[in-house]
Amino acid sequence: REIVELAKTVNAKIEVNLFYRTREREEAIAKWLYKHGASEVLGVGEDASATIPELFSERRRVSPRGILKADVVLVPLEDGDRTEALRKIGKFVIAIDLNPFSRTSRTANITIVDNVVRAMPLLIKYSKSMQSMDNESLKQMVNSFDNDDNLSKVVKYILDRLKKIADQGLTINISKTRDY
Repeated sequence: REIVELAKTVNAKIEVNLFYRTREREEAIAKWLYKHGASEVLGVGEDASATIPELFSERRRVSPRGILKADVVLVPLEDGDRTEALRKIGKFVIAIDLNPFSRTSRTANITIVDNVVRAMPLLIKYSKSMQSMDNESLKQMVNSFDNDDNLSKVVKYILDRLKKIADQGLTINISKTRDY
């Protein structure tokens, strides 16, 4: 549902792009998206007729009306190869990834380090709050964003949080949680 709401909020297209691609899986996902309000779903069946160079998995197949044509691509739950390939063909990539050290996180233009289930509602909320901003302000915001600095701040936050937990004596006793 969040995918449909976000697409409507930012006037974006939705495209099905799967590593393990079958017509049945594509159609099941498209059906679910339509059921939740999508007006169009790209990348299903013959619509995935274009390819991203340098990718050898089924994820290379994209819609010529969607990912291939887009200037910005949101990639939740992504693999590093695809993020790199998208960047090489000039796409501005926004990634959602739990790992700030992953190739996806480091290759994307903007990385949201979070769980995709938690990140999507926040992305919708902030997208809606930016709708009243003028294009120049939005461009300035994007151009001033430094993903390396962002990832450094995330790592520092994680380290500080782990130190705080350790200082409080909160630990996980692995021997009590596993049966050896």
